Amino acid sequence: MKLAKDRQKAPEYTASVLVDAFPWIKTCTGKTIVIKYGGAAMVDEKLRDAVMSDIVMLKIMGVNPVLVHGGGKEINKNFEAWDIPVEFKNGYRVTTEDAMDVVKMTLIGKVNEELVSAMNRHGNLAVGVSGADANTILAEVKDPELGRVGNVVEVNPAYIQSLINADYIPVIASVGVGEDGQAFNINADVVASEVASAIGAHKIIFLTDVDGYYQDFEDKDSLVSQMKLVEVKELLASGQVSTGMIPKLESCVRALDSGVPRAHIVNGAKPHSILTELLTTSGCGTVIYTTTAQVREEMAPLGLLASRLVENM
Repeated sequence: MKLAKDRQKAPEYTASVLVDAFPWIKTCTGKTIVIKYGGAAMVDEKLRDAVMSDIVMLKIMGVNPVLVHGGGKEINKNFEAWDIPVEFKNGYRVTTEDAMDVVKMTLIGKVNEELVSAMNRHGNLAVGVSGADANTILAEVKDPELGRVGNVVEVNPAYIQSLINADYIPVIASVGVGEDGQAFNINADVVASEVASAIGAHKIIFLTDVDGYYQDFEDKDSLVSQMKLVEVKELLASGQVSTGMIPKLESCVRALDSGVPRAHIVNGAKPHSILTELLTTSGCGTVIYTTTAQVREEMAPLGLLASRLVENM
């Protein structure tokens, strides 16, 4: 028997949280959201399980989440175990033919499998996908000096879309396939942006190790909650953006230029940050959008359930 006085939080508090989330749930219902997964949230097992749980919750709410991941730290571990030298050029990992075998083994055989398993503890929901499956991610050589590092040539969305239509959650490893049938190692941020564009995603979320974009990183009160795409492009052109934030903002620009309406930078190391960003008025990260008209457009949800909710308001 449990006494009512032992409740840790008042029912009114729980109700207020749900009421705050309700309008945001409506805007997400029926929409496809791509989540690029990386950083501390991928390495820490507890954080990883919390992220998987949040993604499942989104699915239960009627959202169509798609997860894209890399696995740089795991690749480094396996390179060391196989005595393969770790070399970077211009920010990219040099990937020889032998090294590519280790990359595939790590991303597809270990990281992807672990993420699918963690998500499937909540039900039969996740399906692991690599770029080679149904030739989903076609790639070409980025730079001969980098070996099997690739650029995305094309994303064939049919297989991913079929999984979404069947109510599964695709979990996509950032490995592509070339004309020669061999694998390419591709930056996960790039894969996430290209996938989001190809499947017509409503949002893309980049989980990182920072809260978002700060005007001054040393001043924690300077976190920017909203930015227009044109403002981000001006910042990048000005040279005033810190080195670590440049690739994150560039990934957002790439996604929005490819037709994705909104991009979010969120700290994956904070518990339930995805839900806080998507389903609360305050949010917790930085959202970048193309125009104010597009923000208003977002209030017209897709899907039968969401349509009925709007009609009955």
